[in-house]
Amino acid sequence: MHLAFPRPGWDLVGWVALAPVLVLSVTTRAPRRAFVEGWVAGLAFFLPLLRWLTHTMTTFSTMGPALAVLVLVGLAGYLALFWGGVAWALAWLRGRLGARVLWLAPALWVGAELARTHLLSGFPWGLLGYVPSGRLLVIQIAAWTGVYGVSALLVLVNTALAWTAVERRWRAATAASLVAAVAVAGALLVGRAHLAPVDAPTLPIAVVQGNIPQAVKWDAAFKAETFRIYGELTRAAAPASRLVVWPEAAVPAYVRFEPGAMGWLVDLAAGVRVPLLVGAPDAERDGRRVRYLNSAFLVDAEGLRARYDKIHLVPFGEYVPLKRLLFFVEAIAAEIGDFAPGRQVALLPLEGTPFGTVICYEVIFPDLFRRFVAEGATFMANITNDAWFGDSGGPLQHLAMVPLRAVENRIAIVRAANTGVSAFVLPSGAIQSTLPLGARGTLVGDVPLRRGDTFYSRFGDVFAYACAAVSGAALAGGLAAGRRG
Repeated sequence: MHLAFPRPGWDLVGWVALAPVLVLSVTTRAPRRAFVEGWVAGLAFFLPLLRWLTHTMTTFSTMGPALAVLVLVGLAGYLALFWGGVAWALAWLRGRLGARVLWLAPALWVGAELARTHLLSGFPWGLLGYVPSGRLLVIQIAAWTGVYGVSALLVLVNTALAWTAVERRWRAATAASLVAAVAVAGALLVGRAHLAPVDAPTLPIAVVQGNIPQAVKWDAAFKAETFRIYGELTRAAAPASRLVVWPEAAVPAYVRFEPGAMGWLVDLAAGVRVPLLVGAPDAERDGRRVRYLNSAFLVDAEGLRARYDKIHLVPFGEYVPLKRLLFFVEAIAAEIGDFAPGRQVALLPLEGTPFGTVICYEVIFPDLFRRFVAEGATFMANITNDAWFGDSGGPLQHLAMVPLRAVENRIAIVRAANTGVSAFVLPSGAIQSTLPLGARGTLVGDVPLRRGDTFYSRFGDVFAYACAAVSGAALAGGLAAGRRG
């Protein structure tokens, strides 16, 4: 299944690769054995999918390769529990309700993905709904169901294949094929209708990609060079735009407190006559302690206009969860930050077109993203620093999630990444233009402003919670059947 994700991104593999796992789940008599088999399959998925983590840990912390691999195996093993849980549920239900429970696989899978999004702060990386992110007709159903509906569709096709293998009868194969064909055809028809052109006003926006190596970003001797690079890129891009977007932590300074940093930004904005959205760290005093923040600043010729502080931090990257209990973690991973979460969603004002900003991996959380839209964002910015991933599939996997956020909320997204991939993503989910990994340069594009809401932007994860409710009802039914038996 990992082959369906970047790299290599063979997305068609995803429509068939899960079927063997589902077959084993309903043909294995012992639920515990099904759990182990599902867990092993999940481990075989997450280990290669997240292999970029070893580069991050060995390059940007004091971890050695052996310990980094151990951490990767631990995380992959945890995430694989959700695969094992679905396999266990199918096997357990099959023993009580019969083989037809296989058709509950889409609902069970979505319930597991929803849990993975929220449990222990959440890590919804590699949801199956991201597999066809480049197939625009397929993913338009996300405007109603969120990414979880695309996951359900993909699992349904795999379920049809598994049902054919389990039943081994022509009539069963025909019925299963018909169910899958109708579901896919329905999604494609919805996609075709949803992709109809919509007239919308546009705003010219520029993105600058400085391509500053992470190893020198915080080197005091390189700071002046960083300012020079971003200054030159901004001056080149500004004449054709009304906003210039910099990546996450583009400024290696606490700009509100370091002498000259904010003044330099204000002077630059005044010189180019265009506001700047700039990623930089921030700090504020909270009683006796200082709260460090990962922030985005909107700066113009008048000074600091507005700020957004990152709400959903990266565990073991920007902070240590359960710090008193896991006190030893900082000793083995010295580069872990000590950031505090932002307190609220904040829109940034821009000439009557307020917009929202999500920082780095906040973009992979559908419900957090839609909160900005619900507040009235006319477009969204995603500023990120994917230099942590190195030259791996990580940045491409990260980018592949952005089109689903665009479709869910029918909103354009401007993405600025330090080392790539920067991009403009249209409300349809189409990636309009990009700056590739390892490039330095600018992008300028006309960004369509949001016109109206989608079902998802208004009601959120109704589909996913409905799937969770169906799963719960099925398990309750299985329990009742077991008592009667």
